[in-house]
Amino acid sequence: MTDMYVYYFMRRGPAGEHILSKRRATLETIKNKGEAVMESQIVVDHTEVDGNGFLIGGIGGESHPKDERWAQIRSLERRAISRDSEALTLNESGEGDRIYLLRLESRELRKQAERLKKQHADSMARGLGNGIDTQVFVRFGSDLTTG
Repeated sequence: MTDMYVYYFMRRGPAGEHILSKRRATLETIKNKGEAVMESQIVVDHTEVDGNGFLIGGIGGESHPKDERWAQIRSLERRAISRDSEALTLNESGEGDRIYLLRLESRELRKQAERLKKQHADSMARGLGNGIDTQVFVRFGSDLTTG
């Protein structure tokens, strides 16, 4: 189980201009490519980072907000699974404290994912309600000029 921090970064373009990266990467990857944008930091599971240190798909500033939310949910769930997997490999008698901590973190990550899912569902429900409220219904067979 390893959480990793990834960031967008500024790199130099051909004319010396600063260009924002299209993908997030680890600080180790960024150090020879440009300067990390610290405000863009997110935490992801190690399985979401490729062998070159770049975030694989998913969470990006140019993506649709709905896609961004699902990427966050997926990341939270992967991080919880990683903690569960590590807890299963530990010895209950010698590493009980570590197992407890991993299970606690896993539950909290799953709660965060569930909150995001609920927010998504609530947002979808509001969107459907707004669509119905704004529709204009006309009675068929009535003459609107004479009432």
